[in-house]
Amino acid sequence: MKFSIGHRLFLSVLLAMLTVAAGAVYLLRQNVLAGFGDYAVGIELDRLDELSTALAARYRSQGNWNFLPKGDAKRDWIAQELLRLQDERERRALAVPAPAAPAAPAADAVDAAPAAELDAPASPFHVPPAPPAPPAPPAPPALPFPALPAAAPGDDGVAYDLHQRVTLLDADGRYLAGRRPGALPLAQRPIEVGGRTVGYLGVARSHQPSDAMALAFLEQLRSSLWQIVVAAVALSALAGALLARHFRRPIGQLADGAAALAGGRYDVRLPDTRSDELGSLARHFNALAAQLDSMEAARRQWVADTSHELRTPLAVLRAQLEALQDGVRSATPDTLNAMLRQVLALNKLIDELYALARADVGALDCKPVPLDLWRLATEAARGFEERLRGAGLALDLDQPPPSAPVLCDPDRLRQVLDNLFENSLRYTAAGGRIAVHAHTANRRMCLVIDDSAPGVPDEAIARLGERFYRVDASRSRAHGGAGLGLALCRRILEAQGGDLQFAHAPLGGLRVTVSLPLAREAE
Repeated sequence: MKFSIGHRLFLSVLLAMLTVAAGAVYLLRQNVLAGFGDYAVGIELDRLDELSTALAARYRSQGNWNFLPKGDAKRDWIAQELLRLQDERERRALAVPAPAAPAAPAADAVDAAPAAELDAPASPFHVPPAPPAPPAPPAPPALPFPALPAAAPGDDGVAYDLHQRVTLLDADGRYLAGRRPGALPLAQRPIEVGGRTVGYLGVARSHQPSDAMALAFLEQLRSSLWQIVVAAVALSALAGALLARHFRRPIGQLADGAAALAGGRYDVRLPDTRSDELGSLARHFNALAAQLDSMEAARRQWVADTSHELRTPLAVLRAQLEALQDGVRSATPDTLNAMLRQVLALNKLIDELYALARADVGALDCKPVPLDLWRLATEAARGFEERLRGAGLALDLDQPPPSAPVLCDPDRLRQVLDNLFENSLRYTAAGGRIAVHAHTANRRMCLVIDDSAPGVPDEAIARLGERFYRVDASRSRAHGGAGLGLALCRRILEAQGGDLQFAHAPLGGLRVTVSLPLAREAE
């Protein structure tokens, strides 16, 4: 069963949203339970202010807690004291007299007053009556005692109200009266006398909230859970679809490009405008495609060049043999020598191709040992000395450098030196010279071979050492060679930790630098 990226993204986002929603609901429920529980306990402690004041007054008058009962009566004493205070409050509320209504003046008295004043003679000592006093304001109605919280389950499963959940402790936290401290935590409020804490009133918290608002809120939250689930599924589907569309297109392009590469289309390229990991992957894909394209072009060139190099000596041998067969030429020593030269050239080409193929797979047989590079180079140069004189070239050997052996295979190194001196002999004009010197640098021994004109063009320097590459003009194929010698030299040196570099020589020709690590560095 195919499980697409869109489905995976949808399920991942849905699972994440449901996890967050479930966590939020759980934390909200816990906060609601704790919050409403603390709120209820706080209200209950506020309702005990009158009891705290009464206990502080009695402690002030007695100077200690000796007025508390002893024995088992201590357990019910707090509840009885709360009921007594409530009864006193109710009696005080009933004992407040109602304000009397002001008496209305009689009608005849009101009418007779002005007449009497008119008939009575004026007295100098007459004092007018004082105005009636304003009526007293009505007394405020007595506040009812707040209802105690509903019964809550106790430690033993039996319901008990606030009267039974109050504990009195002394200043050191020791039990004095009321409910004995149990497993339920106590919310305490200090009792102070003269600025000093003499005890504490504690109320046992309940395991579950008794406030109706908390229960209603949790019930409403439970009923809204399905709406949260539906919203999470819808948002997850939308987010999964958008994310899948965002990722599936470049991934699809990558899959199509990989299929094209597998089919041999190395010119395929992907858009690399994205700045994320997919954009980086597209750029790496393009680099891989370009490298494969270059390698395919090199392979085709390799096959073409190899076929061409093999065809040339075979064509000469075939012509010589057909001439002998037709009687055009006789089997003279010159004819046989010409055929042998072609066979030897063909054999050398095959050997070089075989060595390069083994070097490509890391199977080139090398047995490195410590040896003196300068001594080996001078021996190889003196082996070419007679041929150099015959070509009109001079050989200059510099002073030997300080003894510093290198680690390499002597047979392979002689093969490299023979190829390099043969190259200089073949491509240096008559009357020139070949100079050899050596020096150490960066814990490596460097052997430098310079030849005189003609030189190598700048654009050809970087390509020297490529397979089947030959410089046109003076260093052309007319001088012989298949263009594999320098490539083979480079691979032999690289297999032994060495390097081969080309540059313009001060003498006007080509400078070749052979670099090998010193023996003690290699060990």
